[in-house]
Amino acid sequence: MAKILVVEDNVELAEQVRTALLFEHHTVESVHDGRDAFGNLRAFQYDLVILDWDLPGMSGLDICKEYRGSGGVTPILMLTGKGGIAEKESGLDAGADDYLTKPFHLKELLARTRALLRRSPQLTDNVLKAGSLTLDPKKYRVVKEGQVIFLVPKEFAILEFLMRHPNEVFAPEALLNRIWPSDSEATAEALRTAMKRLRKKVDPEGQYLRTVHGVGYILELPP
Repeated sequence: MAKILVVEDNVELAEQVRTALLFEHHTVESVHDGRDAFGNLRAFQYDLVILDWDLPGMSGLDICKEYRGSGGVTPILMLTGKGGIAEKESGLDAGADDYLTKPFHLKELLARTRALLRRSPQLTDNVLKAGSLTLDPKKYRVVKEGQVIFLVPKEFAILEFLMRHPNEVFAPEALLNRIWPSDSEATAEALRTAMKRLRKKVDPEGQYLRTVHGVGYILELPP
């Protein structure tokens, strides 16, 4: 599960892409203006950006250049109707990691998305384990001692994130930023409620999930 920013001024196309990515259980935000997109990239952390070339306010090419110039490392998939070799070269030279020419099939976009996400060791679709707890991102399933546990999407996202970063403490603000959409009005109280439900379902004994008071949350692997 990744946090993805879709930047596309064609609202209908942006919604199609967003829906396809949501179906694969990602957290997805979409913006339609270049300056808004660049502001989001400066303020929030994403695992992937799907970026249109032609945008109002600020072009995708300029966003790419400015973002890479400021040290941004998030993978970027550039979308454009420009199919010439020179344009592709410009996009890749500006810092895009991949290039997809419109019109495209959503299956191809999703395949390229998966390929870019696989470059991150933190986002591979491997089965995660913590003691008797197993999480399978591909099957969207959590099993404990042979019993399947039903989790709602936010609970699953929190557990997956913490299992991918075991023995690290995360402040509530960090978890909200990584798991909820950046424009969400979710608060630390919403996170506490979700964590309480999650603990009740997967860790009522308190073996793995802990609150570090005044700091945040941690999933501790058993020795």
